[in-house]
Amino acid sequence: MGELDGFTVAVTAERRRHELAALFERRGARVVMAPALRIISLPDDEMLLATTRGLLERPPDLVVATTGIGFRGWMEATEGWGLADPLRAVLADATVLARGPKARGAIRAAGLTEEWHAASETSAEVLRYLLDAGVDGKRVAIQLHGEPLRDVASALTAAGAEVVEVEVYRWVPPEDVVPLRRLVESICAGAVDAVTFTSAAAASNLLATADECGRGEAVAKAFGSSVLAACVGPVTASVLQRRGIPVVSPERYRLGALVRTVSDALPGRCPAFRVSDHEVQVRGYAVLVDGELVAAPPTSMAVLRSLASRPGRVFSRAELREVLPAGDAGDHAVEMAITRLRAALGGADLIETVIKRGYRLRIFSPAVV
Repeated sequence: MGELDGFTVAVTAERRRHELAALFERRGARVVMAPALRIISLPDDEMLLATTRGLLERPPDLVVATTGIGFRGWMEATEGWGLADPLRAVLADATVLARGPKARGAIRAAGLTEEWHAASETSAEVLRYLLDAGVDGKRVAIQLHGEPLRDVASALTAAGAEVVEVEVYRWVPPEDVVPLRRLVESICAGAVDAVTFTSAAAASNLLATADECGRGEAVAKAFGSSVLAACVGPVTASVLQRRGIPVVSPERYRLGALVRTVSDALPGRCPAFRVSDHEVQVRGYAVLVDGELVAAPPTSMAVLRSLASRPGRVFSRAELREVLPAGDAGDHAVEMAITRLRAALGGADLIETVIKRGYRLRIFSPAVV
């Protein structure tokens, strides 16, 4: 059994999405890919060329590399313009700072050396370092990471710096927005167990898409209850937290660490019981019975989750109708969901019919897991 067997995990990243999906699938997860954005590189962008020439004419005192892909992209663009060597010479005379290890790696790959890097990998720490060091009268070049750093630029300008923003690539909405809209509906329906975010822009665009569909409040409510929001780091997490959405993040801001965080968190969110002589854990789209994963139809799993939420309590058919997916209504739909659930569980007689009242899980105690 993999830690994530029976769970569905959504991936909103564009870059390295296949790598991230493979990591989750190796742990047993069913993966839904719904890119929330795409990266547009700007090697032929006139603004980037003009910015680069401006830095060659008036060299910066300080240079901040925020991402590895961005700094490498900048150097690759200058190769095409024949400006790579002049830019390297200018940067070698400046104080170069890195926001994190990926940016540091790109700096060194260009034959340069950083003076300092942010241990937290956040722009906030970079800003504190610069303000503590003093930037009055300094020319500061900041390589952006897909969106403006308005707070950082404003704070540096207020401290007396001249800020030059170097935009190497941009985040834009995905070409096909249908998968993202489907993900919004899946979140609202509780059809996914976790949604992963590897950039602040992806989190922002998912929330914006939910708002456009009139589902913003429903998405926030789902994230606050049945769906886990997992972010690669605090910058990404802050976008969701501003909407009151709880998140989990790894201590190390890496894809592998993100996968481990989700793998640790999801099973712990699911109730585990001893029902009759069976150990049972209700997961996303399946139920674990005595260590064996048993898949059941979505309607049946919705009913089982309700029964498992209040062990031993009798749920009326009217109450169980409320948890069925949209389009399923009436006592017959409840009875069919129960019938299919019993058929899927086979010999595990977990569901008890209480005449004229409804259904309940048989009396149980928490299982040891």
